[in-house]
Amino acid sequence: MTEQPPVSKDPNPVPDAEHPAHARTKPAIGQAPRPRISVLQILVAWLGAFAGIALIGAAVDLLPRLNLLIVGSFGASAVLLYGAPRAPLSQPRNLIGGHMVSALVGVACYRYLPDVSVLQEAAAVASAIALMMATRTIHPPGGATALIAVIGGEQVHALGWGYVFPVLIGALVMLVVALVSNNLYEAGSYPDRWD
Repeated sequence: MTEQPPVSKDPNPVPDAEHPAHARTKPAIGQAPRPRISVLQILVAWLGAFAGIALIGAAVDLLPRLNLLIVGSFGASAVLLYGAPRAPLSQPRNLIGGHMVSALVGVACYRYLPDVSVLQEAAAVASAIALMMATRTIHPPGGATALIAVIGGEQVHALGWGYVFPVLIGALVMLVVALVSNNLYEAGSYPDRWD
């Protein structure tokens, strides 16, 4: 007599449930489930993101002579700073360093590489990643900062190396807002480290 496989109690069994591709959908073995995010935490993150982006936008409108910009990558930085402030890639060194390295790389790729869009774009992002890794300043939105220096259009290209200034100002504004908003929720919670 042959052994029959156990009958699944699940009405819709996944035929390859043990396949490694499903590992990400399973709860971690031996770890407690992640605590739910409180409504207050969500509100603080929303307020921080709103204030950070609004302050940069206000500075762009009120100080036109400074050539400030709202760079698209600031939206991704906001997610990290206000939504995941304890993440290693959300720390001040990563925020400021990642954007600065990436802005410099992006401008250099646009100015000094042959005028072949795909080459400039790919080199900007890949080089920004490499330099962020080498300088321990990995900040994922930095890849977009480098790419924007190449594809950003005439307003960005006209700034040349001056593109670095609005990126720095925007990152600093977002950092100040993160220091205030994250620590209002839980004193001493941000940053985890400065180095």
